[in-house]
Amino acid sequence: MPDFSWMAWTWQTALFFSVIGALLLVMTVLAVLFPETERVGILRIPTTRGDRLFISLLGAAFINLAWLGLMGPDPVWALGLSLAYAAAVFRYV
Repeated sequence: MPDFSWMAWTWQTALFFSVIGALLLVMTVLAVLFPETERVGILRIPTTRGDRLFISLLGAAFINLAWLGLMGPDPVWALGLSLAYAAAVFRYV
C-alpha cells in the first residue's frame, strides 16, 4: 500500500475536494436536465457552463495564491473575492 503520509489530509482538505466533487455533480445534473447551449460573453469566445466553472476555479486559485502572497494567511476575504469573481464569470463570460 502506498504511503500517503506526505499529504496533510485534514477536514479542510476533505471539504475542498468534496465541494469540487459536488460542483461537478451539480453541473452534470444541470447538463442532463437543461441541455446547454454555448453563449458568447465579454471574452468573445463561445463558452458553456463547464467552461465558466473552469474559468472560475482557475481564477479563484490565482486570487487565493495572490492573497496568501500579499496579505498573509487569513483567506476569508479571498474566499469572498473568489465568490464575487465566480458570480461575475457566470454572468458576463
